[in-house]
Amino acid sequence: MHVSDFSTRQLVAAPLDEVFEFFSDARNLGRLTPPWLSFEVLTPGPIEMSPGALIDYRLRWRGVPIRWRTEIEVWEPTRRFVDRQIHGPYRLWRHEHLFEEHRGGTMVEDKVEYAAIGGRLAHRLVVNRDVETIFNYRHEALNRIFS
Repeated sequence: MHVSDFSTRQLVAAPLDEVFEFFSDARNLGRLTPPWLSFEVLTPGPIEMSPGALIDYRLRWRGVPIRWRTEIEVWEPTRRFVDRQIHGPYRLWRHEHLFEEHRGGTMVEDKVEYAAIGGRLAHRLVVNRDVETIFNYRHEALNRIFS
């Protein structure tokens, strides 16, 4: 299995508590996801975020309907949390979200380990570009939300 890494950092112009509270609501993930994915949280709310919490989603990737289930693996309020795919479009997906108070706001860092179904070829041709596009959209959305 070919595992890829992706990471990004962004200074968000809002206090740490406010930014972490936004990320603590799983429903806000839809606000950070490009419309072309038709992303929807299926788990009824409110969702209590804690280690072991399961969250179900539905999305459409290139027209194909996909169900996705993640588990919160680590939950350290205002500092970090980790979600990992239990079922979904990747062979492996582990996403660490890090938050740090920073002059002028909050530094938000995403570190993702993932393995595409279809291996290196699928990663090189499609998946890598899509992951970058999704996180670029997320970056712009955070700027809009916290401007």
